[in-house]
Formats: sequence, structure tokens, C-alpha cells
Amino acid sequence: MINTETNSISIRSSLGTAGDLSGRYVWGRSDEIALKDLLSGTALFGRGVELEGRSVLIRTSNQLTTASALIELDGLASRIILCPPDLDAAHLPYLIETAEVDGVVSDGALSQVPGSRQLYFSPCSRSIVPGNGHAPAVRETEWVLLTSGTTGRPKLVAQTLSNLTGAVPKGIHSGKPIVWSTFYDIRRYGGLQIFLRAVMGGHSLVLSSHEESPAQFLERAAARGVTHISGTPSQWRTGLMSGAAHLIHPDYVRLSGEIVDQGILNQLKATYPDARIGHAFASTEAGVAFEVNDGHAGFPAEALEQTPNVEMKVENGSLHIRSGRTAAKYLGEHAPILKRDDGFVDTGDLVEIRDGRYFFVGRRDGVINVGGLKVHPEEVEMVINRHPQVQGSLVRAKKNPVTGFVVVADVVAKSEGELSAEDVQALRASLTQFCRKSLASHKIPVSFNFVPELTVGGSGKMSRPRTHA
Repeated sequence: MINTETNSISIRSSLGTAGDLSGRYVWGRSDEIALKDLLSGTALFGRGVELEGRSVLIRTSNQLTTASALIELDGLASRIILCPPDLDAAHLPYLIETAEVDGVVSDGALSQVPGSRQLYFSPCSRSIVPGNGHAPAVRETEWVLLTSGTTGRPKLVAQTLSNLTGAVPKGIHSGKPIVWSTFYDIRRYGGLQIFLRAVMGGHSLVLSSHEESPAQFLERAAARGVTHISGTPSQWRTGLMSGAAHLIHPDYVRLSGEIVDQGILNQLKATYPDARIGHAFASTEAGVAFEVNDGHAGFPAEALEQTPNVEMKVENGSLHIRSGRTAAKYLGEHAPILKRDDGFVDTGDLVEIRDGRYFFVGRRDGVINVGGLKVHPEEVEMVINRHPQVQGSLVRAKKNPVTGFVVVADVVAKSEGELSAEDVQALRASLTQFCRKSLASHKIPVSFNFVPELTVGGSGKMSRPRTHA
């Protein structure tokens, strides 16, 4: 197992060596916290020591509160469980029992939890109270992140700070101040990565909010002088449509979480011609594997063998990853196996090689079966999204008495107003012809449904209905 990367024992200890923190903040929608205050103050009203050695569930209504609690508890609690904002409350008893929770941090969003375990409740504030009120880091805290499960219950993924920060640049940054921001929520893997990059590097961070539109978020990020910003392709498509995308002038734009097609890369480069546009492959289980900065979709074949500190291979069309950044395990008595005996994680992401470059074609568990022929929704979407009159699309299955399923597509058209009936008819015909040039007949959508927007879930990815392989 490769594990040559090292880290400080806690977020706070790294923050303490990040240099001058003057003027560095974590900004929420209506609140802010100075990074230097996080070194000596407390968001837990001086009661963080009472959570020492506990398995602590952080369930708050606000990302800024979560950020403060994470910094205070890392290295102190034995385990931290990050509860995403959209978790169904019906899963709380399962989560608490499986993660052996005995402490809960809440900003008022949670006062009691059903179940048999005795729980210690700790209030958390959006403000930092002066005074230490907490013990120094004494242990490597286990982090537990939630990801979707096939049964409806979330899967609990166990990590360490060392795993989570394996791809975070080390050392003190000098030069132009960096202001990070992300469309992601920091209670999920993609957002947590950006939170750790910012805070452990001593950089400012602008947090998103589910209470504001993409345009409002970008306006706020612009007002804070954002220089580095990340999101999923779906989030970026929505952001580019908002009319506020031109307000920011980033040095670096990062995509992850979904397949990155050439269309969204070209759109971002046209919008931010002076920015470095990169896309990364990462998952909660496999960790951050690699980043691509050459402006092209997919990744070079040599990346399989030439990515430092990460081993990769393709088996049966699926990308497998082994590194010191991968998660340790799933929690739970009957939890599935996260990684094989040889340490490799099967990501379930299918790739195919063309002209010396690997391209992602879809998820193994997302295939649509059309009369025994397989269709990857993402492959069809990438073709549709190349059409000059399309902003974005979602391909899904529709039941059919003859073939079992057929392919249909929801499409967001590039239009300043509502499409007329004639425009709709013409665009449907154009899309059908466009797809015929690149796709086999069973992959071509039998219908195109024009919608004002596509639903993006709490993870930042398009909400995909489950299909049958």
C-alpha cells in the first residue's frame, strides 16, 4: 500500500503553522469567522473538552457552524460523523447506532434523537467565543462521511484526516492571497476537500448556502474576491446560466463529482479565458485520484502509471484505485466490502480508451437496458450537450412493452425566452439528427422533453432515477 504522505495531527495544528492569518476568514451567507479566532476561541462555549474521546455527530443547520465544530473537535473526539443537510431523519437512529454516537453537536437543528443510546448534547454557535476552552489534539480522529446506499440507507465511510488531505498541497503559500469557494456543501466529500484545502493552508473560504440561488452565491463570491472555485459540471452549468458568472474573475476553476465533457470545459474557458481550468477524479471511498489540467475531457493513459502516490488500473472496463487517500472501510455489522484484499477500490466508474486517452462513459449501476443492449446515460448526454442550442441534459429510462426500456431526454435549451411550438419541433428534429451522427440507434432518445432547469441533488450531481441493467 502506498502511503508516503504525512499530515499534522489536527486541522488546528496545521492552521497554526499556516503563517499570517490576518484578513483570512470563513464567510457564510450572513456570518463570518476570522481564521485566527479559530486558533484560540471556541464555538462550543468552552465545552468541547466534554466531547473528548466521544463519537460525535455534527448535525447543524449552517455550514459555518459545521466548520467551527470540525476545527474544534478534530484531534479531540474519537470519531466525527458529518451529517449532510438533506439526510432523511428516519435514518438517524440507524446512523447513531452504527457509528456508536454518544455525543451530538447542534446549533438548534436537533434537540433529541430517537433510539436507545445515551447521548451528550452540545450547543454550537456561529460566533467564536474568546478563550481556549478546549484541550490540545491528543489523537487521530476518525471521520465518517455519508454516501448514498442502494437500500435507501446511507453508507457510512470511515476516513482519517491523513486520508482526506492526501492530495492537499503541503507547505505555506506565498504570493497573491487565495480565496477559495465552492458550490458544494462542506458536509459532503467534495466540499470537505475544498474546506480542508482552504483552512489548512490558511486561506479564506466563501461557503455556499441552500437558501440562495446560484446567481446570489456568485455575487457574494465576487464581493469577497474569490480566486479559486469548484463545483460539479451540473452546478457549473446552472451557474453559467445564472447571468452572474461574469462577476467573478477566478485564477482557477475546478470540476469534479460527475463526468466532465468537452462542452462544459469549453464554456468555462470561454467565460474565464485567463483561468486555469482543471477537473479531478475523486470519490468518498477512493479519495482524490488525479487532476487533469490540459483542457481536455478524460485523462491521458499514462496517468494510470505516472500519478504520484496513487496506483490505478482498469479491470473489466472499471477504474480501480489504491492509495493512502482511500477510505478505510464502511461501518456497520453487514457493511459491504469497501476495498479488496489487495487494497484496490473498484470505483464502479466505467472508462474506455480512445487515441491514447481514457474517457469516462458512465456508472456500472446506471446502465439502461434497451432490448438487451446497454446504454450509458452519460454517453448520450455528452452528445446532446455538444449541440449548440443545448445548455444541459438528463437522459433517463422509460418503460416500454417491447424493449423493456427506451431512452428519453430532458433538455435545457439555450434560449432567452420560452420556446415557441415551432422552435420546439425544429429543435427536436435537429437533436435527433445530431444524435444519429454519433450514436447507435438504440441509444438515441425517442423523445426530448424541454425543461427550464435540471434537478441537482444535495451532492451537487444531477438527480438520476434508478434504472435497470
